[in-house]
Amino acid sequence: MNTREEQPSSEAGALISARGLRKSYGRTEALRGASLDLHEGEILAVTGTSGSGKSTLLHCLSGIVRPDEGVVTYGGEQLGLLSEARLSEFRRHDFGVVFQFGQLIPELTALDNVALPLLLAGIRRGPANERAGEWLERFGVRGQADLRPGEMSGGQSQRVALARALVTGPKAVFADEPTGALDTLAGEQVMTALVHTAKEAGTAVLLITHDAQIAAYADREVALRDGVVHSGSADTVGREAARHEG
Repeated sequence: MNTREEQPSSEAGALISARGLRKSYGRTEALRGASLDLHEGEILAVTGTSGSGKSTLLHCLSGIVRPDEGVVTYGGEQLGLLSEARLSEFRRHDFGVVFQFGQLIPELTALDNVALPLLLAGIRRGPANERAGEWLERFGVRGQADLRPGEMSGGQSQRVALARALVTGPKAVFADEPTGALDTLAGEQVMTALVHTAKEAGTAVLLITHDAQIAAYADREVALRDGVVHSGSADTVGREAARHEG
């Protein structure tokens, strides 16, 4: 593992910084020296084609996966040097994660799914349910509180998943293709709710998407190509690469 001093310095004021990230799965290099800064309250879209390493980057930044090389820092701490218990603590309190298919627990109601992170944090059932209900209300799915994931539409389930990710008041939310399984209208509703709520709470959002219309909701966009982060959109980076290859 490279030390922090061996990496380029992070940008001042960054909430989360990644420098020189490399990650391979067998012979496949998912990341080849990716560097990125996410700032407080910022909505940052990371775009790129399928297989470009977007999800791997998100997993490294959120502490789900440890990179083979490089450094991720949050709050002055290097995630790669922390124990699994400490990383789990970050994911319970400081980070929220939303996946393409929500990954709600099918046996639990919408209310119970949202309350679960609070219960795991030691909050009593009554206050946890009250706060969970408030977040369901924010995302317009309070009426689905007693329904299980199989009884809700895809858009409703994803809004419940967003409420679960934000209910603990995290500093950052990592959203991996959160609208990828939704139709256009449901996707717009989910993104509108996410952006409004994140801005209101001052939460930073790292948004992984291949959809230019979804990326347009972000404050800033970068593209991941061949495991490396480039400034600008995926279309711009792709055209620039094609020009040089030509």
